Amino acid sequence: MLILSDNRRLDALKAMVCLSKYLGCYEAYKNKLKNFGIKWANPDTAFNGFLSIFNRKHYTLSLWIREVQPLLYDNERLFLRFLAVTGLRKSEAITSFNMIIELNAKGKLGEYYNEDFSTLEHFKFGRLFLRGTKNAFISIVPKALITEVYNSQPVTYDAIHCRLMRRQVHLRLKDFRSYHNSYLRKNGIITELVDVLAGRVPKSVFCRHYLGMDMKSFSNQVVSITAKLEESLTL
Repeated sequence: MLILSDNRRLDALKAMVCLSKYLGCYEAYKNKLKNFGIKWANPDTAFNGFLSIFNRKHYTLSLWIREVQPLLYDNERLFLRFLAVTGLRKSEAITSFNMIIELNAKGKLGEYYNEDFSTLEHFKFGRLFLRGTKNAFISIVPKALITEVYNSQPVTYDAIHCRLMRRQVHLRLKDFRSYHNSYLRKNGIITELVDVLAGRVPKSVFCRHYLGMDMKSFSNQVVSITAKLEESLTL
């Protein structure tokens, strides 16, 4: 177990704890861990946090986009734009992208997209977007992009992944989320509201009891910023 990375080691220990509880030998298992000097490791250290920031090469993302553009179909290139504008996680973005197409075909897009505030209201579909520690509440997306999406074709992760893998191109879909969050913060959106758009609600007293927003003004500001974000990534 000591040859495993901290994250893998933590997962293995958690799995063993669950098994020992199921078998009714949890106390004996804890004693064996202590006797053999096996300790729980927390990978979320200050140094690991620093390395994560230091190794995050946002400035190379536009180069990667230019590299993969010829390898993707029209709907997949559009999906990259959608991913950049929303900052959603990969699976959330695929679900949302395909839902827009499906709901529009049924004449029900208004149940998901609030045109007054240019907002995809993920929270209305809790089974799909509210998953404990990984949530998506809202995404602010201009109507023009929504129109392009519902006139497009659905996307799948496997199709994108397999095509890039065959050409030995590293997949960087998850980098769009960190780029999106950082770009909003650098362009004037306060951290608490960036967190809300990222599906996080800080537990601070200020955020829980005092933070408010003019939704129309906020959505206009975000739409303006994400338009520049698209330009910065040459999308």
